[in-house]
Amino acid sequence: MDLGHKEEELIDVLEDVADVKDLMVFNDDVNTFDHVIDTLIRVCKHSAEQAEQCAYIIHYKGKCSVKKGLLKILKPMKEAICDAGIDARVM
Repeated sequence: MDLGHKEEELIDVLEDVADVKDLMVFNDDVNTFDHVIDTLIRVCKHSAEQAEQCAYIIHYKGKCSVKKGLLKILKPMKEAICDAGIDARVM
């Protein structure tokens, strides 16, 4: 059994887990609920219900984590959301 190889795989997994980030979307006075919902469905592949729930949280709480994942996956999503005129950041 190659313990060195198993150890390398475990390190890779641990690094991935430690690198999990949140894609946060922030409230504004410009975008409509429908625009935010449509954008979350298109960009994050949310269901209509999930996108609507996130939109309400964004509206009432000021922000919402709409997706968790690795930076390399979330960064293009953040850019697409920002391109739609919605304030988003990976944190």
